[in-house]
Amino acid sequence: MMMQRTTLLLPMAVEATNVAQQQRGMATLKHISMRLKSVKNIQKITQSMKMVSAAKYSRAERDLKAARPYGIGAQQFFDKTEVQADAAAEPKKLLIAVTSDRGLCGAVHTGVARLIRGELQKDDSNTMVFCVGDKSRAILSRLYGKNILMVANEVGRLPPTFLDASKIAHEVLSTGYDYTEGKIVYNQFKSVVSYKCSTLPIYSGPTVEKSEKLAVYDSLDSDVIKSYLEFSLASLIFYTMKEGACSEQSSRMTAMDNASKNAGEMIEKLTLTFNRTRQAVITRELIEIISGAAALT
Repeated sequence: MMMQRTTLLLPMAVEATNVAQQQRGMATLKHISMRLKSVKNIQKITQSMKMVSAAKYSRAERDLKAARPYGIGAQQFFDKTEVQADAAAEPKKLLIAVTSDRGLCGAVHTGVARLIRGELQKDDSNTMVFCVGDKSRAILSRLYGKNILMVANEVGRLPPTFLDASKIAHEVLSTGYDYTEGKIVYNQFKSVVSYKCSTLPIYSGPTVEKSEKLAVYDSLDSDVIKSYLEFSLASLIFYTMKEGACSEQSSRMTAMDNASKNAGEMIEKLTLTFNRTRQAVITRELIEIISGAAALT
């Protein structure tokens, strides 16, 4: 009786095992096929983003050439007057982080945030940060949220204009924070594949008025200096925003190109795995058919 029951259950167990193997093979093929389709869609998106970034980069590079005189002219005033902060007074620093709201562009934003973090680690009690762009706020708010003075959003969706820079400069001067010196932290464009995180110095009106070499300029009173500092701050912010926009587009173009290449390599590996798995399933089914036919003869 026991032998008869074993004889009846053995073919059923073999058949159940074969069905399970077939289902497992089909499930694996379906999983690989879905993943392959997903990676191909991602590759299409990254290639499209690369083309868009290439078009925006060419425009940003043209705009940067026209904006460089604004930054160079504003820097020459501080260089010729040799403005320095009063060492005897309590230092109050302002750091302006020039980033944007958009990501997927390599380490453009993290480089700016890293430099500012280094400054805050030295002295975070007398240093405040004005964030131009939401990416710098997101990075710095984790450890130094109390040092963020204000955030300017909606940066990076459209090419920066002098009107945008003027609004940011107006907000910087209207915050009520009486800084003695400061820096604009931005990405300086070098080439299509390289950029450098740099800084530009800025000073308040009372600090500039104490400069000994201010006499090289004639007819300068407090109102003239105040008006010029407002214009020079807007010019420097406009220049750094243009530099940052050009660096961001070139970095995004490079990042999307690398992402497209990586997706291509994944597609090749997944295609090879899919073909091998499908061949294994077909081979196993053929073996089962031949074995069944041989058992019947």
